[in-house]
Amino acid sequence: MALPVAFFGLFFAYPVAAILARGLRSGDGWHFGRLFDVLGQSDIRHVLWFTTWQALASTALTLLIALPAAYVFARFSFPGKQVLRAVVTVPFVLPTVVVGTAFLALVGRGGLLDELWGVRLDTTVWAILLAHVFFNYAVVVRTVGGLWAQLDPRQEEAARMLGASPLRAWRQVTLPALAPAVAAAALMVFLFTFTSFGVVQILGGPTFSTLEVEIYRQTSEIFDLSTAAVLTIVQFLAVGAILAVHAWTVRRRESALRLVDAAGTARRPRGAGQWALLAGVLGTVALLLVLPLGVLVQRSLDAPDFAYYRALAGNEGNVFLVPPIEAVGNSLEYALAATVIAVTVGGLAAAALTRRDAGRLVRGFDALLMLPLGVSAVTVGFGFLIALDEPPLDLRATWILVPLAQALVGVPFVVRTMLPVLRAVDERLREAAAVLGASPWRVWREVDLPMVRRALLVAAGFAFAVSLGEFGATVFIARPDNPTLPVAVARLLGRAGELNYGQAMALSTILMLVCAVALLVLERLRTDRTGEF
Repeated sequence: MALPVAFFGLFFAYPVAAILARGLRSGDGWHFGRLFDVLGQSDIRHVLWFTTWQALASTALTLLIALPAAYVFARFSFPGKQVLRAVVTVPFVLPTVVVGTAFLALVGRGGLLDELWGVRLDTTVWAILLAHVFFNYAVVVRTVGGLWAQLDPRQEEAARMLGASPLRAWRQVTLPALAPAVAAAALMVFLFTFTSFGVVQILGGPTFSTLEVEIYRQTSEIFDLSTAAVLTIVQFLAVGAILAVHAWTVRRRESALRLVDAAGTARRPRGAGQWALLAGVLGTVALLLVLPLGVLVQRSLDAPDFAYYRALAGNEGNVFLVPPIEAVGNSLEYALAATVIAVTVGGLAAAALTRRDAGRLVRGFDALLMLPLGVSAVTVGFGFLIALDEPPLDLRATWILVPLAQALVGVPFVVRTMLPVLRAVDERLREAAAVLGASPWRVWREVDLPMVRRALLVAAGFAFAVSLGEFGATVFIARPDNPTLPVAVARLLGRAGELNYGQAMALSTILMLVCAVALLVLERLRTDRTGEF
């Protein structure tokens, strides 16, 4: 636990505490009355209200659209199912900047809808809601569908034999069993939409602002650190409550059900109704998930002779100190370094949490590991600039600052991927190796590692994909001569001109393809189909 605790203490707790102290403390002490002053402002209350209701609306819409797909993946067997599973998951690993850019190409000015029917949605909340469904669709499909596939279908069949209608059998037998998974998926979708930044930043414009966007605005544009600190505290408390409820639902799902092998519960669709449901899900995936990405690629190819891609090698708009194409190499280097850090820290944390004699403090640290997913990445990034500027932690001028920020987001994925596999290793195997004279290191190398090798590769892949697309913290700390891909896309979109827009589409396409390739590799490595990321 020593390295994970030190890592989170130095690079998460310390920067967040530094920016909170900068905002709420002055020469004569702490000023917690600022909390009530900020929350009493009408514009801040409007931001809080919009953040909450759009997260609720996004969650409800995602469940409504994705639950039929969860059933299809759980109960139906059809050609191309594994490929479709990967396609469905691609949006989840895409950076939110790319998601926003894809929907901007679809529903924005000059987008596909604008060209065909003169309809623009980029100035409405519908663009944000649809982009959130696009991003979180896979969360519901994998979390709920993974459990649904492991429920014994004979229970529902027995209810039908006793005279229950299909709807009543589903409502009284299947739905109660699925409730913990549905609740867990809903809470995760709510968490991701409550802390949404890149999507709202690109599609919301000046009209719509979530807590995360407002923290960014107060920090970087107005430089009102006290208001940003108050909003960070509010977000921190909300995220803590969401994660606590989510942990409770996961425990219920793990302990309350008797599950069967998912491979034996899927079958080919029967009857017109089931084929129509499958066709509807395929149509939804095509329109909601594939079409925005297709339009993104098409917009990047609008100019003849790949002009937008060739322009990336120059710097005609003087947006950066270096050609935008260098952002690709920068992102790959940063992501690889972040992956090494995340796998090292997350692997050690998962190994410590696996021990059955772990105390309450260690088990509590498991929940704390999830906080970087919900706490404002903007706050973390700005906290890096404020806190890590004095020896021996004067890191602002070093390249390692960006991978450290990216690794913070990757560690929770590593822990969540490796922990179930490590817990499944029979403790008696370790004890037998120790009795035969193996050292603890040799026990790990020859007993644990062969069993968790694939999980380790999957964890590394997720950490790489997530690090590659990290934007909220990186936008503060990436140097102008070393931009990452998400930062380069955002800056190009923020500049007027067709060339800048085309280059943003080209960079987004490159980033999308890299993430998609990483995900397809992960799908081939996965050994479990339980639906957890």
